[in-house]
Amino acid sequence: MNFSRTPLLLALLTALCPAAQAADTATTPQTTDLAPVQVKASTHNDRHGTAIDAYGNASLHDTPASVTVIGRRQIEDRQIRTLSELAREDASLGDNYAPVGYYQDISIRGYPLDPATGFRFNNLTVTGEQEIALEDKQQVQVLKGLAGLQAGVMEPGGVVNYVSKRPANVRTVTLGTDSHGSRYGALDLGGWLTPDFGLRANLAWEDTHSYVHHADGRRNFYSIAADWHITPKATLELDSDDQASAQRSVSGYQLLGGSVIPPHASTSRMLGFEPWQQPVSVHTSNTSARFNFAFDDDWIVRLAAGHSRSVINDNVAFAYGCFYSPDCASGATPGNFFAPNGDYDVYDYRSPDDTRVSDEARATLQGHFDTGSVSHDISVGTSAFRRTIDRRVEVYDYVGTANIADVDPPYFPPSPNQPGASRRRLTSWQHSVFALDRIHLGDHWQVIAGDRFVRLHERAWDSSGVLERDTVMSKALPQAAVLWQPTAPLTAYLSYSEGLSLGEEAPYWTSNNGDMLAPRLSRQIEAGVKYAMSDAFDLTGAIYHIRQPYQFAQPDNSAAGFTFVQHGEEVHTGLELGAQGRVSDNLHVTASASFIRAEAQNTGTPAYEGHQVANVPHFRAVLHADYRLPFLPKLSLLGGWRYASPNVATPDGRVRVSAYNVFDAGLRYATQWHDHALTWRLSMDNVFNRFYWRDTGSSGGDSYLFPGAQRLARLSLTMAL
Repeated sequence: MNFSRTPLLLALLTALCPAAQAADTATTPQTTDLAPVQVKASTHNDRHGTAIDAYGNASLHDTPASVTVIGRRQIEDRQIRTLSELAREDASLGDNYAPVGYYQDISIRGYPLDPATGFRFNNLTVTGEQEIALEDKQQVQVLKGLAGLQAGVMEPGGVVNYVSKRPANVRTVTLGTDSHGSRYGALDLGGWLTPDFGLRANLAWEDTHSYVHHADGRRNFYSIAADWHITPKATLELDSDDQASAQRSVSGYQLLGGSVIPPHASTSRMLGFEPWQQPVSVHTSNTSARFNFAFDDDWIVRLAAGHSRSVINDNVAFAYGCFYSPDCASGATPGNFFAPNGDYDVYDYRSPDDTRVSDEARATLQGHFDTGSVSHDISVGTSAFRRTIDRRVEVYDYVGTANIADVDPPYFPPSPNQPGASRRRLTSWQHSVFALDRIHLGDHWQVIAGDRFVRLHERAWDSSGVLERDTVMSKALPQAAVLWQPTAPLTAYLSYSEGLSLGEEAPYWTSNNGDMLAPRLSRQIEAGVKYAMSDAFDLTGAIYHIRQPYQFAQPDNSAAGFTFVQHGEEVHTGLELGAQGRVSDNLHVTASASFIRAEAQNTGTPAYEGHQVANVPHFRAVLHADYRLPFLPKLSLLGGWRYASPNVATPDGRVRVSAYNVFDAGLRYATQWHDHALTWRLSMDNVFNRFYWRDTGSSGGDSYLFPGAQRLARLSLTMAL
């Protein structure tokens, strides 16, 4: 853990306190000078005022796409800390290889996100191989479906955009613990040093006592945000953060013999644990700058640049397969699953200094003009994105065989081998030009037409420095939509979009191990409706149809028994419903439901046709309620319900984990103590301590099963200083 920056941060935080006090009596900058995306912390439903960059900074109501906004209030009340916990907030989201103690991935509309392009910080790409801290985030925007115009090369599920807090006169401290004895502390300090220059700093420290044995962890986080209103027409926004974390990674279960769900699985047992196993340490930093200059009321230029870096020291006694188990020695049982009797192999895996870097720069001109009775809102721009991966030659050595019934596996000595030298493994460049025109045809109709032309050049090397792949391609990614707004509260839309995603690498257990398949073009049609029942309550619905070429391990007569191919299509057709906002003066509700039919078509493999694909439940539902007691208005009752239908765990659809219902509960109590505002929060996840399988996803072509977290109670106190 790196605390070298702590004295500097503490000095800065100390300086901010009197600055913020002085700012209370200073002239507050006018809101018209602020950046377009502004969310007030006091707003109960901070979806309102949100702008979506991909559609020319349009409001949610004018965006022809399904968007979920997880606001600051939700994050604090649910005490959300991880990406997997964020995914619980919307029914269209789900885990996809999200181990405890490791960076996590999710799926949107059944498609896993690509860590290279699926995550954004203030609309700039960041490395997905990190646990992005939430202490300095005002909201999290989830743009569902194809967003090729915004992100270029990406998976068709969508993107997650983290929006940072902006400078404000705020001084709060939060202390917390949980039912396992974890400790948590956070500071949020900010103020306007002058009428035109403000700072905001967030600092957090966490000592996690995990519900999984041997998986305790630590992290420390620092961030700083600055706003400078250079002139009434020019603004500059800066953000930078740094986080260091360390926690042992928890291996997932696998099917026994490739076909049986492990019985009596434990949520608290660490498979493969060895006392020499070191924590996975991750050191990340994210920095961005955004400059806006308004020529007049109609034309503005936006310049943005971001740098994201993640350094992972991967250490794990990895539970995987059964190649060395006597039960699998005959070859009758596939070696890339656990053995039928519960045996699994343990590997000493060490990959230090795994470094992922993403850099992006973007320039956009936005303007408005009229051509007769027709008005236009246009956005034109260009961007450049570079991603690099540097890795050392890893240690990945078998050390012994254990069984899932073991509380702790037998002791196996670690491998004597050491990691090799670091080499560049990937350099990827995306250069893009894009344009979008929103045409207003009277008061009730809008037509949106846009295109992004992407040129991709990607080079990949093996561990010895030999060039394995040199991919060069160019592609236009069009996007179009029609919006009908018969009344101000109601918007209906129909949209079409295309996207491009890279091909996947063949798993090592297939006959073409290591081959990279061709890039895939995805297409989406979506129709939706958005209805603002009031200023504080919104209803949404969307129907979509997404097609993407299907890449999978096809059974054949090769020596390996499988060949990784691109054949047919993976087709997802779904319905999403959502409701969010204040139902009454005392009741606030967030609810969503997702119905998905996801199947592989025309694959040439009959066993894989006509059933739901793995890790995509047919139906998910999420409900959260916040009820303030009328007779005790300082106290609010919080409740939640999560449901998922049976989830497929094998490509042929024969094995499914059971459906689950999970209930959550909580309290929020707001009061005063010596003129200091106090907010107590008590949350309890999985109130009835139900066992369930939350994830049947895959990584590197291998399938895993991850159980959901057991009952966890969290208590926190936030005090205004």
